[in-house]
Amino acid sequence: MYQRILVPVDGSSTSGRGLGEAIRLARLTGGRLRLVHVIDELSFALAMDAYAGDWLKELRAGAAKLLEEGRAQAAAQGVDADVVLCDSFKGTVHEQVIAQAIASQAEVIVIGTHGRRGLGRWVMGSSAEHILRMSPVPVLLVRAPEELAKAESERFTLPVGEVASQ
Repeated sequence: MYQRILVPVDGSSTSGRGLGEAIRLARLTGGRLRLVHVIDELSFALAMDAYAGDWLKELRAGAAKLLEEGRAQAAAQGVDADVVLCDSFKGTVHEQVIAQAIASQAEVIVIGTHGRRGLGRWVMGSSAEHILRMSPVPVLLVRAPEELAKAESERFTLPVGEVASQ
């Protein structure tokens, strides 16, 4: 039961909670993790604004570090993990995660979710929700604590009458 566990990671605190839960599940079942990080077009576009140099190289380096930290965290708990960096820009985050689930014959996907509602969910979208709806395998959503979810949600809520500026 749940020998092949796919865990999308993005460096957020909720992603870390998802990884922690996946590690616990793998320890209980004797399973193995596959950690996946997706560099999508939005991340790429935001990096173009943030870096004057080779932004794709920077994104890849950050992703590699994130994946290795996740692998080390799993190894410290006695769980084997391999890592996959998706940086081909072939589809959305959720499409690439689902493709990885199929390719790796994952039996479950464990993903942390911010639990955004309202405008924040509309603006940022919900990869977790899309994965949940489209996944060919069971999905375990690990929610952020209510305080964290509320703080995250408030970051994307505009006061009445205020318009977002760039």
